[in-house]
Amino acid sequence: MTKEIWKPGNMIYPVPAVLVSMKGPDGRDNIVTVAWTGTICTNPAMAYISLRPSRFSYALIRESGEFAINLTTESLAFATDYCGVKSGRDVDKFKKMKLTREKASQIGAPLIGESPVNIECKVREIHPYGSHHMFVADVLAVQADKAYLDAAGKFDLGKAGVIAYSHGEYYCLGKKLGKFGWSVKKGKGK
Repeated sequence: MTKEIWKPGNMIYPVPAVLVSMKGPDGRDNIVTVAWTGTICTNPAMAYISLRPSRFSYALIRESGEFAINLTTESLAFATDYCGVKSGRDVDKFKKMKLTREKASQIGAPLIGESPVNIECKVREIHPYGSHHMFVADVLAVQADKAYLDAAGKFDLGKAGVIAYSHGEYYCLGKKLGKFGWSVKKGKGK
């Protein structure tokens, strides 16, 4: 294998492409697409998003101290892209993309009804790291669409057609390769 050396950059791909919803102190809500997001901790449940301070959503989250991470699917791909390139300063993204505002159980920010999973978050800390600032948040509640529960009540997000972002492009995830621990399970060779 022959490799090139490139300048420093973030090449950890693919990443989730999520829609983050929030409500500002003035009652105005917004949606922004975020690819810099993930899990921080299981117990206590914590997640993060990273945003540029110049984004309209940055001030709304900073002032309100809360947001929702809404997972995206193939059917939400167009809205996911749109909400990342259009500013909430100029357009009501819920209205323009015909997305359903749903009430959260623990926060004032609206959830996106078309999302299979909504994660309600309260900001714990904000860390400025150059071009982006990281919002570290406690997960207060998770809402999951019952359509993705199997007969035993296990959640199967693989059926939702979740999308990911990689180097400027969106991809639909789907093919299951195995589950945690399958590589060491007895009697199961390579």
